[in-house]
Amino acid sequence: MEATALSVGKSVLDGALGYAKSAVAEEAAHDERDDHEVLMTWVKQVHDVAYDAEDCLQDFGIHLHKPSWWCLPRTLRERRRIAKKMKELRARVEDRYLASMKHVVSNADLVHLVNMEDEDLRVISVWGTSGDFGLTSIINTAYENPDIQEKFSCRAWVRVHHPVNSNDFIQSLVKQFRVGVGISLLSLVEKTGQELDEEFIGYVNEKSYLVVLNGMSSFEEWKWIKVCFPNNRKGSRIIVCTPQPEVVSLCGGQESQVMELKKFSANQTIYAFYEKNPLEKKATNDFGWGSSRNKIALMGVDELIKEVASRLEGKRCLIVLDDLSSTAEWEQIRHSFPKLDNTSRIIVTTREQSIAKHCSKNQDNIYKLQVLKDKGALALFTKKVFKKAIDLEKQHPELIGEAKLILKKCSGLPLPIVAIGGFLSNQPKLAMEWRKLNGHISAELEMNPELEAIRTILSKSYDGLPYHLKSCFLYLSIFPEDHKIIRRRLMRRWAAEGYARDIRGKSAEEIADDYFMKLIDRSMILPSQASIHSRRGINSCQVHDLMREISISKSTEENLVFRLEDGCSLNSEGTVRHLAISSNWNGVRSEFEDIVNQSNIRSLTVFGKWRSFFISKKMRLLRVLDLEGTSGLCDHDLEHVGKLLHLKYLSLRSCNDIYYLPHSLGNLQQLETLDIKHTTIIELPKAIIRLRKLQYLRAAGYHDSYRAMEEDVTKLLQNRLCVLAAYLCAFCVACCAPQIVDDIWEADAEPIRRDICTACCCAVLPFVARRLDAHGVVVPSGVNNLGALHTLGTIHIGKGKAVLQDLRRLIRLRKLGVVGVNRGNSVEFCKTLSALRNLESLSVRSVGEPGLEGCLEFDGGSSSFSPPKNLSSLKLDGRLVKLPGWIEGLHNLVKLKLAKTKLTEVDATLGVLSKLQNLVILRLLVDSFEEAEDLCLIFHGDEPMFQKLTVLQLRGIHDLRSVEFKQGAMPVLELLLFREGIGSTSLCGLSSLPRLKELVLEGDYEGCSVDDLREELGRNTNKPVLKRV
Repeated sequence: MEATALSVGKSVLDGALGYAKSAVAEEAAHDERDDHEVLMTWVKQVHDVAYDAEDCLQDFGIHLHKPSWWCLPRTLRERRRIAKKMKELRARVEDRYLASMKHVVSNADLVHLVNMEDEDLRVISVWGTSGDFGLTSIINTAYENPDIQEKFSCRAWVRVHHPVNSNDFIQSLVKQFRVGVGISLLSLVEKTGQELDEEFIGYVNEKSYLVVLNGMSSFEEWKWIKVCFPNNRKGSRIIVCTPQPEVVSLCGGQESQVMELKKFSANQTIYAFYEKNPLEKKATNDFGWGSSRNKIALMGVDELIKEVASRLEGKRCLIVLDDLSSTAEWEQIRHSFPKLDNTSRIIVTTREQSIAKHCSKNQDNIYKLQVLKDKGALALFTKKVFKKAIDLEKQHPELIGEAKLILKKCSGLPLPIVAIGGFLSNQPKLAMEWRKLNGHISAELEMNPELEAIRTILSKSYDGLPYHLKSCFLYLSIFPEDHKIIRRRLMRRWAAEGYARDIRGKSAEEIADDYFMKLIDRSMILPSQASIHSRRGINSCQVHDLMREISISKSTEENLVFRLEDGCSLNSEGTVRHLAISSNWNGVRSEFEDIVNQSNIRSLTVFGKWRSFFISKKMRLLRVLDLEGTSGLCDHDLEHVGKLLHLKYLSLRSCNDIYYLPHSLGNLQQLETLDIKHTTIIELPKAIIRLRKLQYLRAAGYHDSYRAMEEDVTKLLQNRLCVLAAYLCAFCVACCAPQIVDDIWEADAEPIRRDICTACCCAVLPFVARRLDAHGVVVPSGVNNLGALHTLGTIHIGKGKAVLQDLRRLIRLRKLGVVGVNRGNSVEFCKTLSALRNLESLSVRSVGEPGLEGCLEFDGGSSSFSPPKNLSSLKLDGRLVKLPGWIEGLHNLVKLKLAKTKLTEVDATLGVLSKLQNLVILRLLVDSFEEAEDLCLIFHGDEPMFQKLTVLQLRGIHDLRSVEFKQGAMPVLELLLFREGIGSTSLCGLSSLPRLKELVLEGDYEGCSVDDLREELGRNTNKPVLKRV
């Protein structure tokens, strides 16, 4: 039975999943309008089968590894169930195949296609999965057909060599044409190249010909060859045979129809693509070469280059290459251009930033088109609506609010502003009409012909995406409008969904990161404000409002994402894979169960309030459960989470009312990401060590609302009387009725006695008793079993050395955060760091006295261990007094954060930091230096200092009198963030920072007048801007 399941599963995946993601499935949906809906329904059905097959195989994989002998009967029962399910899937695949035959031409025969009565030149592209023999046999049957031999006097079969040799290509065609018309081949040897070209032109202009081009491997080759064959309106035919599915439909034409020619087996089929409209040739008149068109068409590449050079010699040229789509295209074109005069110019337009950077090595020659500012956008909009420039705020104040909402959706892009303004110019100038447009912009884009240009342009950007990026982009429709999507969250979700997988030593997370940047390069998503936390400067993104409408439309069309929100359809069509519940949906359980088919949901994302019926045992295929920021979620709501055996991603981040994780969590053997940061969990359950596939574990770091209490609580815990009092208070609260805390609990959370007891017993009492740092969680012994972990933080290591010994074995760790370092465990801690050779990011925190002082010295009486050499990010939070000497040797360090370190040697510290040759981001936060009467930070420029530093943050340094930048200091600094501590601080030397773009003042600033700062920034040649936040 197991063998049957695996065999059927492999067949289903090879057939259904491969076909669903092939070019055939994509192109099949681009037929005539009459057939469009039918074809799209068929493609959806194929996708559904593929998804179900994938789910079924994963289900089988989970139950295959049930280890316990006592659960053997249940395991066998599950396996039989899955095997039966796979047989059903196989039947569905066959049904879909039979259904697909309704969408292809009947009597599918290549002879019939070739013999169709039509005077125009037709191109028929043939592609299949059965190998060269299958393709050749199909085409040869038609080629040797007596009726076809009689109809076409000139026939030729040519194998396309790579690269194409124009002379050999023409000679082969002429030789076979001569045989067809009965001319001797002997005289062919004596002919010159020009005579051969003229003879070929005579054949293709005067005769009805049939040409088979075998082995076409790229669309570029076809573009070179097709101009050799003019439309002589004699019913000529070209058969293009190619093994590349990407090429076949392009050669057949943009509006190709597909038919099945022959089926060899379940996964070996031959298809033909043929265009429904006559093949149109574009005249080459751009340089006045129309008269010599055929001659140019027959030239080789070298001859064409010489011809272009002779035509452009001595002329000033302006050449525009529009919509370049790859660097390979540029390289091919660039080498073909002659050496132009210095006054000539080539303008390249592209949608991708990476291509622009490749085309011009000089960054000054790269221009990114900027969107219109608010004022300019409003002016353009009102001019289009009223057909003249007016002051909308004065003349039509009732329209200004709706106008701003419309312009927000346009995001400063001229095209949608002009299109929407032109449409509204013919509508009543009423706020109600504009409000309707705002409320139904998606439907208007879909149905309104006056706005079709917007959808066409935006859809072109989407259509140009590779298949894998299309899925990633459509996935973004899960998030609400204007939602700031955190980069790390998105990447981990993509990996869990299978959109990004490990490839040749590159992790799924790295692949997802590449996808993220490619979507930004293509302007499909917009980077949020530059972040000081990310090395690339981007840690979040947003989706352009109109692009989001495209994303929603496409994802709904493909049944990929269903957004449960106020005003949504009460009937979801088809199977929903990803469910997003918006904060404005206030339905009840019965509505939820009627609208949503829970059995096939792969991801559940909740925004806003939690309801207990949002999750159920029916969601057995759930891979992603993202409850980040959900209000009202309590511990008892997670009791059944251990039954979601497919779960790979679980986020409870910022769920303040979660105090512990259920022990059933250990059942989630597929879990890769667990994010419980900013919850109230202080200890992880023992079951956590069973999660062998866990890669990413983020915990602790309590919510911002508790930060003000931290210092006071720490001091109170040093008094035993206060500890006992805290015990007593916690016990009283736990025993009292929930009504006591009802006023302070969120109204929709429905607190019960168990939740209150849990809060006291699992959080308050242990926290008080152990005197823990709330920034870290306690992990159980045996955490070394989590061998796949690459991110772990923040954990408490202050209550024993066993956890450090476990950490030492997590050799894949790249990111680690710890609290509780003290002099008692400092030697073991340093040994642990020394063993983690792959560590790239380290965060260390210690509260109070003596803090980190003397705890980070790697000598420890022994020279057998040293700090990780690959560290690129380091955060030190706690009393340090003096910077450890080994920091100077971290040559790969990119980011450094110091907080509460109380450093006393200011100049020495800056001297060490300035020698970190790869340091890009430096954050000196509250109490990073010891308070002193004459505390000054002077960044000297006598010697090379901070040569790569682009971001500097100075925040809350008490008694800091001045910050001065000397000439030559920080030559590439772009962003300076400053917030005063206790006392006023003056900023000097801002004009000496040649690359400074922005100065951000946080909070109140009293050091000197803001006007003085603006004046000094005005003397900076780079003209940086000043912002107040």
